[in-house]
Amino acid sequence: QVEVDENGRIVDARFKTFGCGSAIASSSLATEWVKGKTVDEALKIKNTDIAKELCLPPVKLHCSMLAEDAIKAALADYKLKQDPNKEEAEKKA
Repeated sequence: QVEVDENGRIVDARFKTFGCGSAIASSSLATEWVKGKTVDEALKIKNTDIAKELCLPPVKLHCSMLAEDAIKAALADYKLKQDPNKEEAEKKA
């Protein structure tokens, strides 16, 4: 979940993760990194950056991928809620 202010900056982010320590650490780091960024800036966060920061072993890279996917999903949901008619217009086009 993300909370975005009137200027388009993410002021808060929360997560719910079930899994190993690497999954929880990846999600936690992602929420810390998105705070203070604009929506577009947050979309530039990549799983490779998360994995590198946490020194994740190759067998745990999927954890950082889940964190990146969660960021994208939360921001897509935010954008949809800002303009719910946009999805309908895109379907008709």
